Amino acid sequence: MSRAEVTELVVTRKLEKKLSWGAIAEAVGQSKEWTTAALLGQMTMTEEQALAAARVLDLPADAVVQLQVVPYKGSLPTTVPTDPLIYRFYELINVYGTTFKALINEEFGDGIMSAIDFKMDLTREVDPKGDRVQIVMSGKFLPYKMY
Repeated sequence: MSRAEVTELVVTRKLEKKLSWGAIAEAVGQSKEWTTAALLGQMTMTEEQALAAARVLDLPADAVVQLQVVPYKGSLPTTVPTDPLIYRFYELINVYGTTFKALINEEFGDGIMSAIDFKMDLTREVDPKGDRVQIVMSGKFLPYKMY
């Protein structure tokens, strides 16, 4: 079973069992954001986490093995995403990327925000004009070093 096949099976079983990502995350013992990323092929699970996911999703043993393999991260099928929701994040970076960079560099100096030492929280913000998506991202600042 390939990693892509595991991802397809995860999504299918989630739908069949009418589970939310949050419910699966609770069984795995991690945040819904990290667990979703892991089950969609972007993070590496421990054996314990993979077994917990397998129990709740009724996954076979070879899926448990694949969930523990270090993935090829950022593996969207195209350079510019075509899915409208994902494209909006691409658009957001195109519009605000230089602003993020300028403000981070002004506040912290020359460096980057880590996507490795990183956490995210996604919640619904109720608004009478239409509910809003609130995403809080927090990454460790990593300064460039002189050598």
